[in-house]
Amino acid sequence: MEPKFFCYDKSNASNSLDLNASSASCYILSFQDSSGLDETRNSKRLKQLDNFNQYFGNEYHHDCSRDVVYKGSINGSTEEKKCSTRPLFRDHIWAYAQKYMAAAAVEEADGAYDKEEHVIKEEGKEDGMRLVQLLVACAEAVAYRDKRHASTLITDLQADALVFGTSFQRVASCFVQGLSDRLELVQPCGAVGDIGAIPKTIAFSLEKEKALSLVYEICPQIQFGHYVANASILQAFEGESSIHVVDLGMTLGLRHGYQWRSLIFNFAIRAGRRCRLRITGVGNCADRLLVIGDELGEYAQNLGVKFEFAVVESNLENLRREDLKILHDEVLVINSILELHCAVKESRGALNSVLQMLNDLTPRAFILVEQESSHNGPFFLGRFMEALYYYSAIFDSLDAMLPKYDTRRSKMEQFYFGEEIKNIVSCEGPARVERHERLDQWRRRMGRAGFEPAPVKMLTQARQWLESVQACEGYTISEEKGCLVLGWKSKPIVAASCWKCS
Repeated sequence: MEPKFFCYDKSNASNSLDLNASSASCYILSFQDSSGLDETRNSKRLKQLDNFNQYFGNEYHHDCSRDVVYKGSINGSTEEKKCSTRPLFRDHIWAYAQKYMAAAAVEEADGAYDKEEHVIKEEGKEDGMRLVQLLVACAEAVAYRDKRHASTLITDLQADALVFGTSFQRVASCFVQGLSDRLELVQPCGAVGDIGAIPKTIAFSLEKEKALSLVYEICPQIQFGHYVANASILQAFEGESSIHVVDLGMTLGLRHGYQWRSLIFNFAIRAGRRCRLRITGVGNCADRLLVIGDELGEYAQNLGVKFEFAVVESNLENLRREDLKILHDEVLVINSILELHCAVKESRGALNSVLQMLNDLTPRAFILVEQESSHNGPFFLGRFMEALYYYSAIFDSLDAMLPKYDTRRSKMEQFYFGEEIKNIVSCEGPARVERHERLDQWRRRMGRAGFEPAPVKMLTQARQWLESVQACEGYTISEEKGCLVLGWKSKPIVAASCWKCS
């Protein structure tokens, strides 16, 4: 029998506004269905296609079936080089442009607006397209180490990418800051070597702490991960009396240990004093984790649950089996919420070693919750476009949840999501820790380390949970090959999966 899961802590401070607003990341428009406007919109669509052709170059062509010669101009000089059989960055941009035009055509059939609204939206659409083109051109200039051209484009972008503008203007402002930071350490054209590490600390600041708490309270991403993880843990520990949870990262150091308060609450209902629960938190901020442990200990004592808490101050790469002090009579589960991607490096060996060490512990279950996007590709331009598409969806969701000038939204965007964006865009080497990967890649990694999938069969319950937390309309939960995926409209945001030893 599948155990019931009680959601103990439900925090949501979002106010749903303008739920029918179109996604600012796509710049979708609707037009009046009249013959006069038909000619206007057709001419404008042709004009937009001409703009894209002018930007990409009509002479450009890429045949994916063979190597071709790509001609490009860098600082006035023409350079020829062979392209690989993989699609080039400009292929991705052209595909993005085609999707954009298709979305606009579909939206035109949805309804009619008066002429004034049509003109306003048309102007906003053109501004958005110009911003996209500037961002792409700037990313290419930075990639080509053309500091002079990139600096000029950044100046133009800073005037258009407003922190309190549309959702795309706001997300663009974060990418502009990332490009600016990257440009500071870019070597000039012809120099040997790549950009260095951005000399910025990633320590937990007060601003980040507040932003993380707001993301937990307002956005469903972290709460979704906690819900799926705790429900999976309860299933894995059915009938057991001694339980040990190893928490990698303790959910980014989120204060108060919300995930484990919910689990302790459910243990008190189901097992009471018969169950002993141990939690070992792994992270770099031992003092912070100890405070969380003290709070959890007091909470468990009030509910009559036998509870122990320990801290291992270490990053994942240096974590050793003996640090965790596994007892022979306890059942083990490993929990990782938005943490394991930080162990992904350019070399596959780092993460493989971590996963193999964890597999040697023979856990009953390994719960993995990660961002569902590909921000760890080998080429900067590809990562840039992936991140732009991903975070545009997130900023669009924030647009639907909070008013335009709400300071909570600006804090989340600048100090949480914005910090992720800047790390993806501006950093390389060990400094780049936001190396998000998709489920398919995690399946390959987990399989190589000796894990096999343990399907998460709670789609109906998860959708009921999403309704219970009153998440903004537009969030969805779907099942993909035994995993649950939280998305915003058609864009996957976070994926939760469960694994067991082969």
